Amino acid sequence: MHSLNIFCHEFVVAVSFVACIIGLVLLWDGKQQKNDVEETERILFRMSFTYWLVYCVAFGIEKIVLPDWESLLMTLRITTALSYFLTFSCIVSLPLHKFAVHRVEE
Repeated sequence: MHSLNIFCHEFVVAVSFVACIIGLVLLWDGKQQKNDVEETERILFRMSFTYWLVYCVAFGIEKIVLPDWESLLMTLRITTALSYFLTFSCIVSLPLHKFAVHRVEE
Protein backbone atom coordinates (compact mmCIF):
# COMPACT_ATOMS: atom_id res chain seq x y z
CA MET A 1 0.00 0.00 0.00
CA HIS A 2 2.85 2.40 0.79
CA SER A 3 4.52 1.86 -2.59
CA LEU A 4 1.23 2.66 -4.34
CA ASN A 5 1.13 6.08 -2.63
CA ILE A 6 4.72 6.81 -3.71
CA PHE A 7 3.97 5.98 -7.34
CA CYS A 8 0.80 8.05 -7.21
CA HIS A 9 2.71 11.05 -5.84
CA GLU A 10 5.43 10.65 -8.46
CA PHE A 11 2.78 10.51 -11.19
CA VAL A 12 1.09 13.66 -9.88
CA VAL A 13 4.44 15.47 -9.75
CA ALA A 14 5.20 14.39 -13.34
CA VAL A 15 1.81 15.60 -14.57
CA SER A 16 2.16 18.88 -12.68
CA PHE A 17 5.62 19.33 -14.24
CA VAL A 18 4.05 19.22 -17.70
CA ALA A 19 1.20 21.48 -16.54
CA CYS A 20 3.71 24.04 -15.23
CA ILE A 21 5.48 24.17 -18.56
CA ILE A 22 2.16 24.63 -20.36
CA GLY A 23 1.15 27.33 -17.86
CA LEU A 24 4.39 29.23 -18.36
CA VAL A 25 4.00 29.02 -22.14
CA LEU A 26 0.44 30.36 -21.88
CA LEU A 27 1.61 33.22 -19.65
CA TRP A 28 4.39 34.16 -22.05
CA ASP A 29 3.54 37.57 -23.44
CA GLY A 30 6.04 39.74 -25.24
CA LYS A 31 4.12 43.00 -25.00
CA GLN A 32 4.21 45.22 -21.94
CA GLN A 33 1.08 45.38 -19.78
CA LYS A 34 -0.40 48.82 -19.28
CA ASN A 35 -2.14 48.00 -16.03
CA ASP A 36 0.11 47.44 -13.00
CA VAL A 37 -2.50 45.25 -11.30
CA GLU A 38 -2.65 42.81 -14.22
CA GLU A 39 1.14 42.77 -14.49
CA THR A 40 1.49 41.97 -10.79
CA GLU A 41 -1.01 39.12 -11.08
CA ARG A 42 0.80 37.77 -14.13
CA ILE A 43 4.13 37.91 -12.25
CA LEU A 44 2.63 36.09 -9.25
CA PHE A 45 1.27 33.37 -11.56
CA ARG A 46 4.65 33.03 -13.28
CA MET A 47 6.40 32.81 -9.92
CA SER A 48 3.95 30.13 -8.74
CA PHE A 49 4.51 28.01 -11.85
CA THR A 50 8.27 28.53 -11.78
CA TYR A 51 8.66 27.63 -8.11
CA TRP A 52 6.52 24.53 -8.58
CA LEU A 53 8.60 23.61 -11.63
CA VAL A 54 11.73 23.84 -9.46
CA TYR A 55 10.00 21.59 -6.91
CA CYS A 56 9.17 19.01 -9.60
CA VAL A 57 12.72 19.00 -10.99
CA ALA A 58 14.32 18.73 -7.54
CA PHE A 59 11.88 15.96 -6.56
CA GLY A 60 12.64 14.05 -9.75
CA ILE A 61 16.40 14.37 -9.32
CA GLU A 62 16.03 13.32 -5.67
CA LYS A 63 14.35 10.09 -6.75
CA ILE A 64 17.06 9.37 -9.36
CA VAL A 65 20.16 10.21 -7.27
CA LEU A 66 22.01 7.34 -5.67
CA PRO A 67 21.67 7.13 -1.88
CA ASP A 68 25.47 7.28 -1.51
CA TRP A 69 25.50 10.98 -2.38
CA GLU A 70 24.25 12.25 0.95
CA SER A 71 25.28 15.90 0.50
CA LEU A 72 23.51 16.18 -2.86
CA LEU A 73 20.45 14.43 -1.46
CA MET A 74 20.28 16.87 1.47
CA THR A 75 20.62 19.85 -0.88
CA LEU A 76 17.78 18.52 -3.04
CA ARG A 77 15.56 18.06 0.01
CA ILE A 78 16.21 21.64 1.11
CA THR A 79 15.47 22.85 -2.42
CA THR A 80 12.18 20.95 -2.55
CA ALA A 81 11.13 22.33 0.83
CA LEU A 82 12.01 25.93 -0.07
CA SER A 83 10.34 25.79 -3.48
CA TYR A 84 7.25 24.19 -1.91
CA PHE A 85 6.93 27.04 0.61
CA LEU A 86 7.65 29.71 -2.02
CA THR A 87 4.92 28.24 -4.24
CA PHE A 88 2.53 28.29 -1.30
CA SER A 89 3.37 31.92 -0.52
CA CYS A 90 2.79 32.98 -4.14
CA ILE A 91 -0.56 31.19 -4.24
CA VAL A 92 -1.61 32.87 -0.98
CA SER A 93 -0.42 36.25 -2.28
CA LEU A 94 -2.74 36.16 -5.31
CA PRO A 95 -6.05 36.58 -3.44
CA LEU A 96 -4.43 38.94 -0.94
CA HIS A 97 -3.28 41.15 -3.81
CA LYS A 98 -6.78 41.13 -5.34
CA PHE A 99 -8.26 42.02 -1.96
CA ALA A 100 -5.79 44.88 -1.47
CA VAL A 101 -6.48 46.29 -4.94
CA HIS A 102 -10.22 46.02 -4.37
CA ARG A 103 -9.91 47.89 -1.06
CA VAL A 104 -7.90 50.67 -2.71
CA GLU A 105 -10.47 51.11 -5.49
CA GLU A 106 -13.28 51.56 -2.96
